[in-house]
Amino acid sequence: MTNEFLRLTGISKSFAGVHALRNVDLTIERGRINCLVGENGSGKSTLIKVIAGVYQRDTGSVMINDREFERLHPIDAIREGIQVIYQDFSLFPNLTVAENIALNEELADGRRFVNWKHVRNIAADALAQIEVNIPLDITVGEVSVANKQLIAIAKALRQRAQLIIMDEPTTALTEREIRVLFSVTRKLQERRGIAFLFVSHKLNEVLEISETIIVIRNGKIVSVGDRAEYDRARLIFEMTGHTITEKLYDFEPVQARPPLLKVENLNASGLLRDINFELRAGEIVGVTGLLGSGRTELALALYGMLPIESGRIYIDQKPVTIRSNRDAIAHGIGYVPEDRLTEGLFLEQSIARNVVVRTIEGLRGAMGLTDPQKIGGQVSQWVDALRIKTQDPALPVKTLSGGNQQRVVLAKWLASKPKLMILNGPTVGVDVGSKEELHNLMKQLASEGMGLLVISDDIPELLQTCNRILLMRHGRIVEEIITKETDEDALSSKLIED
Repeated sequence: MTNEFLRLTGISKSFAGVHALRNVDLTIERGRINCLVGENGSGKSTLIKVIAGVYQRDTGSVMINDREFERLHPIDAIREGIQVIYQDFSLFPNLTVAENIALNEELADGRRFVNWKHVRNIAADALAQIEVNIPLDITVGEVSVANKQLIAIAKALRQRAQLIIMDEPTTALTEREIRVLFSVTRKLQERRGIAFLFVSHKLNEVLEISETIIVIRNGKIVSVGDRAEYDRARLIFEMTGHTITEKLYDFEPVQARPPLLKVENLNASGLLRDINFELRAGEIVGVTGLLGSGRTELALALYGMLPIESGRIYIDQKPVTIRSNRDAIAHGIGYVPEDRLTEGLFLEQSIARNVVVRTIEGLRGAMGLTDPQKIGGQVSQWVDALRIKTQDPALPVKTLSGGNQQRVVLAKWLASKPKLMILNGPTVGVDVGSKEELHNLMKQLASEGMGLLVISDDIPELLQTCNRILLMRHGRIVEEIITKETDEDALSSKLIED
């Protein structure tokens, strides 16, 4: 048997005449860590589903373990040792950890009655293999995202995985949790000879974990090579087809000019303690910290979604009371949530309706009816201004890529002309090309006089977009960092400190 586990040759796949994959050749060797990178819509998800047997290829051949498959079904891929961990993990939140890990094995054995001791032994053994300790009897819905990821890996091991494919595995993980995931990955590679295929937008992580890098663009594999052949600049060029210059945001406040936002001794729901900071018009201030540090709670308190117990908030030097999101909006505060799919958009509604939802009252004509001409004008204005890529604004917003969905959320708020924008994870799940465009948009908004508060644990993003960064820990701001006076290593070290 050769060291080659999987070989794809000449794979093409189209949907309704649109080419998702074009003549793809790909080889994955046993026991090697591979990373697949590409922009949104480049074909990554389609390629994964072809490998998993979810999609049938139009042309080309698939060979696994030296065996060619005329037609690959999901059960064939699983039997050959291919396990895919999607972003939703495919776990049952109402079942226990032990049940989730052992369920497939119990079903495969055709057991008529459940042997609960056997279930616990299976789960305990699987978790022991990756050297993590997660309570077996709690439901999966109660565990963290990081532990869900580890449970999914343990489950894959019980299916005799030889290749584990992980789709955006670190999107919702903190820096410390990413370190644990990478450690588990390397141990499984070394001790079990398992191959991995990571799909990720986070280029720094790709460069850290990968041994082989695979770049896909417009449905074609455009570059494959050893990790040593790539740096961040080359990766970006291969993914986008052009060079992207990542510049720091250099902002020097006019000291005589009063702050746009001033927060004094803010305490909220026992989660925020003695928060003090200022933000000036034209400034982009970052807020970072580990999960549970209070970074998202700060955003929610300022937006009226978390009860404030004490302290003062000033906007344009005037004290304001914020008890609800209506209060926040009335004072010129906009909020782009971290989870745009469930909190920021009406996915089944059109792009146009999502854009005007905040300003619909001002788009009425005679007799109080909405004016289609006014609505169309506002939609066109923001689709053009934010370069939202769509064939028709009447299409559902769920048809857009992640980067374009984020633009729609921004358009919705910008149409209402806020003074201050709070952006929570503004580019989560967004590819590098769209990320650059969103970063440039943020800088443009700041240059036009808006104040931006950016909540993120994406360190390169914070360094490229913010002039100051507030580090939070245990509900407090513990340090203010001037961006141009630090670097990625220094900020990473601060972020993971206890």
